[in-house]
Amino acid sequence: MSSVDQQPQPFGGTKEEWLEKDRKYVWHHISPHNDHPMIAVSGEGSWITDQDGTRYLDAMSGLWCVNVGHGREEIAQSAYEQMKALAYVPMTQSHEPAILLAEKLNDWLEGEYRIFFSNSGSDANEVAFKIARQFHHQNGEPTRHKFISRHRAYHGNSMGALGATGQAARKIKYEPLGVGFSHVPPPYCYRCPFGRNKDACGLECATIYEEVIRWEGPETVAAVIMEPVITGGGMIVPPPDYMRTVQEICQRYGVLLIVDEVICGFGRSGQKFGHQNYGVQPDIVTMAKGMTSAYAPLSATAVRADLYETFREPGTDSHFRHVNTFGGNPVSCRVALANLEILERENLVSRADELGYLLRDKLEPLLELSMVGDIRTFGFACGVELIEADGSPAHADKVMNVLASCKKDGILIGKNGDTVPGFANILTISPPFVTTEKELDLIAGSLLAALRSLDAG
Repeated sequence: MSSVDQQPQPFGGTKEEWLEKDRKYVWHHISPHNDHPMIAVSGEGSWITDQDGTRYLDAMSGLWCVNVGHGREEIAQSAYEQMKALAYVPMTQSHEPAILLAEKLNDWLEGEYRIFFSNSGSDANEVAFKIARQFHHQNGEPTRHKFISRHRAYHGNSMGALGATGQAARKIKYEPLGVGFSHVPPPYCYRCPFGRNKDACGLECATIYEEVIRWEGPETVAAVIMEPVITGGGMIVPPPDYMRTVQEICQRYGVLLIVDEVICGFGRSGQKFGHQNYGVQPDIVTMAKGMTSAYAPLSATAVRADLYETFREPGTDSHFRHVNTFGGNPVSCRVALANLEILERENLVSRADELGYLLRDKLEPLLELSMVGDIRTFGFACGVELIEADGSPAHADKVMNVLASCKKDGILIGKNGDTVPGFANILTISPPFVTTEKELDLIAGSLLAALRSLDAG
C-alpha cells in the first residue's frame, strides 16, 4: 500500500483547544474574526465533515470551485506520483504536465491559444491586463491602456484586478487602486439600470460600451473584461444577445475582449466554458477554480495565438516580462489533467447542465413567497434575490438568517456579501457536479423552510 492510500491520522486535541489556537493565530478571509468557525476535517462527494463528525452538504462547492466533488483519490494519487517524479521547475523552462495541460485547454477552448500559468484568478486577470497593454504598445498603438468593466462584477483582490472589480464595498480603505479602469452598468434585467422591461429591452446594457469607448477615445481603450455571467456580484445573467453584441463593438474599435471564466469555466455553465453559451470567441480567457476543482492552486491566461506572435518580435523588452514562482507548478498541472479527465470520463459538463435545470425546477416554489423577487440560473449556479415588502433589496441580516438556518439543517449556501452597499441580498448556490437529485431536494427543502419562516415573520 502506498502512503497516499493510507488514511490521514487525526492531529489530536479537543475542539475547544483547536478553536483557541484558531482565535490566536488565524486571520479568516473576507469576514470579521469568527470565534466559532467550522473546522473541517474531511470531504466526500458533495459533503464535508467537521471535527464533531457533523456532515454538511457543500452547496457552494467551497468557493464555486470543487466541481468534481470532494475526496477524489485518483486526483490525490496523481499529485503524489508527480511529487515523487518532479515537484517543481520554474516556467522559464517547461515540463510535461504543463505542455499536456496547455494542449488540453486548447481543446476545451475550441481555438488556438497560448497558455500562461499563474496561481489564482486574480493573478490570471493581472496577467491579462499586462498582456493587453503590451500587445497594443507593440502593435503600434501605445496609447491604448484603459479597460472597461462592469459595476457589480468581481475580477480579483490584487490592486489591478480590484480596480477592474465593480464592487465598491471591496474597495473601501484600499483606494487608490490600479488606474485606467472604467465601469458600465450591468445587464441586470431584474433591476434594469436603463428603466426597461424585458418586452421593451433595447440592449442598452450592451450598446453602452460603444458610447463609453467613444467618450474615452477608442485610441485609449485596450480591452473590455467581463464574466459571461456576473457570479459573485449577484448571479446577474445577461440577455442572450448581450455578449455577442459587446464582442462586435470591441471588434469594430480594435478593443480586445477578455473573458473571465474563473467561475463560469470548466462546466459550471453547462458548457465547457461560459462564453460558449453565447457563441463568442474571446481574445483572452482567464481561468482558475474549476480547472483543478481546487485540489491544487492553479490559474491560466489563454491568449489568442496571433496576439502572442507580437511578443516574439526582436527587442530587449518585447517579451512578456512577468514571472510567477508557483504558476504552472508540475503538481498543480498534473492535478488539473486528472480533474479534466474526470470531467470528461463522467460526462460531468452535461451533468451540470441537467442538474441546473433540476435545481431551477425545485426552487420554483420560492417565487410564491413575498420576499423572493427573482431566481436566476446559469448552468449549475443559481442566485435567489431577496426583497423587502416594497421591492427594495432585503436587509443583510435577513440573508444571514437564511444562511444560518440552512447551516443548522446541514446545508452550506452562499451570499453576495461585501459587494455593493445596500445590495447584499442575493443567496448563491453552486454545488459540485456529482450532487444527486436527492441532495438537490435537501437544498431546496432547507431553503424553502428558512424563507417561509422569515416570510411568515
